[in-house]
This record gives sequence, C-alpha cells and structure tokens, in this order.
Amino acid sequence: MKRRTLLQLAAFSAVAHTAEAAEAPFTLPKLPYAYDALEPYIDAETMRIHHDKHHQAYVDNLNKAIAGDLALARLSVDELLERLDTLPANVRTAVRNQGGGHANHSLFWQVLGPAPNSGKPSGNFAAAITQTFGSQEKFEEKLRATAAGVFGSGWAWLSLDSAGKLVLDSAANQDSPLLANRRPLMGIDVWEHAYYLKYQNRRADYLAAILHVINWDFVSQRYTQLKG
Repeated sequence: MKRRTLLQLAAFSAVAHTAEAAEAPFTLPKLPYAYDALEPYIDAETMRIHHDKHHQAYVDNLNKAIAGDLALARLSVDELLERLDTLPANVRTAVRNQGGGHANHSLFWQVLGPAPNSGKPSGNFAAAITQTFGSQEKFEEKLRATAAGVFGSGWAWLSLDSAGKLVLDSAANQDSPLLANRRPLMGIDVWEHAYYLKYQNRRADYLAAILHVINWDFVSQRYTQLKG
C-alpha cells in the first residue's frame, strides 16, 4: 500500500474517532486526587479500577443507550434521572442503571478526599446534622448502619428532601436519590468493587475506614449550595 494511502487512512481514522468522541455527550470526570491519596483507608488499585474501569463502563453504556437521540443528549445526567418516567421506554432501564452509576460515582469522587484535608461538618450543615440526628457521632453510626444494611449492591445516601430536610436512607444497585425527588449530598458506595480488593467480605471494616476520608468541607458547601 502506498504511503499516501496509509496517511489518508490514518487521517480518516483519527477524524472518525474524534467525531465519535464529540458525539458522546457524557465523559468520565477526572479523579480530583491521586489514586493513592486515600491510603491506607482505600487502596490505590481499588481506586484505579473503580474509577477507570467501573465508572468508565457506566459512561460508555449511557452514551450507547442514548446514541442518536439529540434531545436526550442535550440533558445532563441529573436531568435524565429526574425525568426518567418521561423518557422513551426503551432507554429508561439503561438510564436508571448506567446514568445512575455515572451520576452516583461523579458525586462519590468529590465526597472523598485525603484524610488531612477532610475537615469536619461546618456551618449550617453541622447544625442540621445535630438537629436531625442528635450529633455528628450519632449520624456516623446511623450512616454506617444504613450502609451495612444494604442487601447485595447499593448505596447509603444523605439527601435533602423536597422540604429541604435531611434524609438518610439506602438504595439498591445504582438508583439515585434523584429518582425519588431528593437531592443527594453524599453517598457511600457499598458495591463490592468499592472495597473487595482490600477488605474482601469485611464491609463493616470498609465502612469504618471510609469515614476517615470523607471530604466534609465539600459536603458542607454542597449543603449550602443546594439549600440556597
């Protein structure tokens, strides 16, 4: 094959790849810290696989599910989930599962942070925690219990309900609080891929450890923003 032909094919392939990427409305967000930043509580290899493989798969599958539908491609993933019942029937399950996985993990990476910088709940958020749960310590106990009680795969969520009150509950699989008209503040992932490399079947140990790397500054700021 002539060199010119090879160059033309290479150029065509690059353009096609770029066009394909441009058509994909959802992309994997960058992890806001190094893979090993949460050591020793969450190991680097778990973070690498969790972010680069599992989350990427949710993004890819969501893009496939809505491929060719320009109206859906213009919506954010949160909007897709909030409007799930109005979406075409043939995409609802994929949006619920894949879109939920994308939205949940995108928030999860921000909820976590290196232990020295994780801070403590502050301002109005700290006051709301005390008012709703009695104290930060009691809230963390209930959060661990809620996450431990998830049967199989799912999440423990702290959210704001439609009245702006704090709600702590669990959800199966990749269901988002947005499906129940709630605005998620923070979530704890209890799918086995979130902890199995380090903790195997010891979910309780993982739940005790992850509280050391909650970015309470971020959650406090998110509370203020959502209440506003």
